Amino acid sequence: MKEPVGFDRREFTLAAVLAALSGVTITISACGGGGGSPSTPTPTPTPGAGGDKSGAISANHGHTAVITAAQLTAGAAVSLTLTVGDGHTHAVALSAAEVTQIAGNTRVSKESTNDTGHSHTVTFN
Repeated sequence: MKEPVGFDRREFTLAAVLAALSGVTITISACGGGGGSPSTPTPTPTPGAGGDKSGAISANHGHTAVITAAQLTAGAAVSLTLTVGDGHTHAVALSAAEVTQIAGNTRVSKESTNDTGHSHTVTFN
């Protein structure tokens, strides 16, 4: 039996609608600057036993951003450091209100600091 080569427009649209209805977040945005290595996708967030939440990072090249269950429960402002990607880090500041929104499964997007000539948009939920 022959395997399909790819999606046609109708199959892609159906898959996108089903993904949206299932609560999957699809984020498409660009890096804030030029240069650097090619982008690689952010790993799919896996819910931790403790309820940590991973952010989706635009134009990613190895960074991860995680807000811990303890930080979500506390509901205070936090500054997250994106893990080292391509030899550098970025930071994202979240207000107490934004942490509370993330804990309540509301989408929050924030721009990271601009390091090595570029920044990233980090989206939770």
